[in-house]
Amino acid sequence: MPTPPPRVEVEQQHPTLAVADVAAAAEFYATRLGFTVAFVAGEPPNFAGVNIGGVQLFLERGTPAPDGGAVFYVVDDAEALYAFHRAGGVEVLQEIGDRDYGFRDYTVRDRDRNRLTFGHRLNFPAEPPLEIERVDVPVRLEKRLAALLQDLALHKRMSLTSTLEEILLHTNEPLGDGVASPHTQRTLMHIQQLKKKHGIDYDSHASYRFVERQG
Repeated sequence: MPTPPPRVEVEQQHPTLAVADVAAAAEFYATRLGFTVAFVAGEPPNFAGVNIGGVQLFLERGTPAPDGGAVFYVVDDAEALYAFHRAGGVEVLQEIGDRDYGFRDYTVRDRDRNRLTFGHRLNFPAEPPLEIERVDVPVRLEKRLAALLQDLALHKRMSLTSTLEEILLHTNEPLGDGVASPHTQRTLMHIQQLKKKHGIDYDSHASYRFVERQG
């Protein structure tokens, strides 16, 4: 019997792409693709780290393959990034569109012929439709929180009902020592902006302190 592999918990993973000129590639990723340069190592540079949305990609000096490498990024708004890349004259290999695998995405090519695909998930599920029956629930929300929820649904391109159902489902789903979240990092940042917009000056535990205004 072969020895079973050990259980491995992966903390992070960083794709690495071969580029002919690390300094030039890092500049291209920063100025044309919207990445942030985390570091450039070596003299002359032979290795660099660039990131977008907190996800890091390594660029290593080497001979790129004829067709380059490929990386797929799941983002929260592919349309906005697509418009930025188009405006910057980035070579687009595949135009943005809805795919049958549940993403709206597009593919660009860097200066070393590496392919980068950016896409966001479509609202329709890959699994078969689940027939449900919706019922009216008497719900009254704090005014500012209700305004935030409406803006959040608009941001996520979802109905108010679907947004509430999504949040409730994720809140009931255990994840490690906490619960799952339906929000990406960018959406969480957007929620912070919405809190400022609607003057929400309380935290997630404030509901225990709510006292409805009388009169």
